[in-house]
Amino acid sequence: MKLLGIDTSNYTTSCAWFDTESGEMRQRKQLLPVPEGQAGLRQSDAVFHHTRQLPDLIEQLAEDAGGGLPADAIGVSVSPRSAEGSYMPCFLAGRGAARILAAAKHVPLHETSHQMGHILAALFSADCLSWIRPDGKPFLAFHVSGGTTDCVRCIPDANAVLRIEPVAESLDLKAGQAVDRVGLMLGLQFPCGAALEQLAAESSSTKHMQVHLKDGCCSLSGLQNQCEQMLKKGTPPQDIAKYCLNSIAAVLAAMTKDAAEKHGNPAVLYAGGVLSDRLIQDQLRCLPLQTAFAEPAFSCDNAAGIAVYAAWKEKQTCLF
Repeated sequence: MKLLGIDTSNYTTSCAWFDTESGEMRQRKQLLPVPEGQAGLRQSDAVFHHTRQLPDLIEQLAEDAGGGLPADAIGVSVSPRSAEGSYMPCFLAGRGAARILAAAKHVPLHETSHQMGHILAALFSADCLSWIRPDGKPFLAFHVSGGTTDCVRCIPDANAVLRIEPVAESLDLKAGQAVDRVGLMLGLQFPCGAALEQLAAESSSTKHMQVHLKDGCCSLSGLQNQCEQMLKKGTPPQDIAKYCLNSIAAVLAAMTKDAAEKHGNPAVLYAGGVLSDRLIQDQLRCLPLQTAFAEPAFSCDNAAGIAVYAAWKEKQTCLF
């Protein structure tokens, strides 16, 4: 069976084509163009750019697949989170395109959340799709990006793939926002994650902010303020970058420990663009828990998990 996945997030336009017989996953994605010095786009601009970029990416994906995109079903993200009332206009661009394609091809259309896509893409990448079998055990998942710093409990469900229950989150600034704001402060181009990681690699500092959780939830607004003060005091940029990433790693480690203790030390999955950072990954891998991480191509925003969702809904159980 062949599945097409589409995701139009606030950062990236992406599409993926998944052949369940061969296990081949092809992706095409493109960041939304953000003017220099700005930290993101207005939703109206995001919708505009998705509308321009998605047709080109679909055409490129069709060429990658040998010409044409035979699809037995189509999956698309329609909201940021798997929660009632979750909404963001940028997902309308992908949803509209998916509806047109499904109607034209007369194939099923399966709608899900961007969050579900991240979790399934990470499981696919880490060869852990067995975690979502209906008889599987609940596990924890972190979705850490520009819009979320969420810890959720994922319960395998025969009807919904996963029931996703909130456990903890950032009460203010999200980790990806902190990365981008500190990166812009240091003169980097948005989105700043890869460049900030490269800059931090030049530092040997192990310092990080003090971590204080409230009912398992974190606060990251202080991190931006501390980095601003460090810059004013003349701290080298590479040490500021390292402090920022060390702090995010320390916060995520503390949130993981707290959530794991409350829920019986289950396995933990890490997904989202921030968690493609190897420095953060390396520190989380030291936790005494079963952990799984997405490869970078499947950690940042992508449509692969949306295609996997469509495969599950089409009862391709051999994958899981």
